[in-house]
Amino acid sequence: MPMLPDCSLGPPARLFAALALFGVVFAAPIRAQPAADPVLAKVGGQDIHFSDLKAAAETLPPQARAMPPQQLYPILLEQMIDAQALLEQARKTGLDKDPDVQRIMRLAEERALESAMLNNVVRPQVTDEAVKARYDQDYAGKAGETEVHARHILVPDEATAKKVIAELKKGGDFAALSKQYSKDPGAAQQGGDLGFFKKTDMVPEFADTAFALKDKEVTPVPVKTQFGWHVIQTLEHRTSQPPAFEQRKDELRQQMVQAAVQKEVAQARGAVTVEKFNMDGSPMKATDTAEPPPAK
Repeated sequence: MPMLPDCSLGPPARLFAALALFGVVFAAPIRAQPAADPVLAKVGGQDIHFSDLKAAAETLPPQARAMPPQQLYPILLEQMIDAQALLEQARKTGLDKDPDVQRIMRLAEERALESAMLNNVVRPQVTDEAVKARYDQDYAGKAGETEVHARHILVPDEATAKKVIAELKKGGDFAALSKQYSKDPGAAQQGGDLGFFKKTDMVPEFADTAFALKDKEVTPVPVKTQFGWHVIQTLEHRTSQPPAFEQRKDELRQQMVQAAVQKEVAQARGAVTVEKFNMDGSPMKATDTAEPPPAK
């Protein structure tokens, strides 16, 4: 195992250098380059060009890429030299002929081809313009969802819930009663306050009641849910504003990427003949599963 170079950049830089050694360099193959691309090192007759270094740096985490090149590049180059030296040694000892190693290399090549295929297909579909168009379709110009601001007191039985409602009708303080009776410790410390929430944020029995109440109104009878018995007061109704583009763009982009990938995989699978077998190699029938047989 080669030692990381000692430098004044501290542990983060050494960590990024280690990442480069064990992840980046093997994913960024050294290749022939134009004459204008300077050679930064020669390792066993193999050239490491500036473009190889730059490509490796671009695959590092954002925090590492933010480092000044004059600090990052020397460290990364040392790791690329170490990795190339290890590669040369592995070939000299014949590891590249080992069947297990060849299988791992074949799998890595296949995964790289899969990623390249999906990247070539998906990237043109998920442009900044496409993401903005999706946002405009889903959110822009549309009314937001209705929300309520409510608070509750959660108790273990109906009799206690009715007792709390009776005390509220006599002028009891909701926050004080919540701290006294409620079994919801988080809300109880806030006087039972749950803040604003959408109808889908709560279990149906609770949400239906909270949204049906008028502002400042307390439910006249206890509400039972899987958590116990609730006394609910709705404080305010409002319609939320649609989220801004900046708030949703990353989520929308991810959704679009996943949809594009699923579509491409389905098309690719539909273009080939698939024949499945059981774990013992026998032909699979419609009633069979792909699960391995139970251990004996």
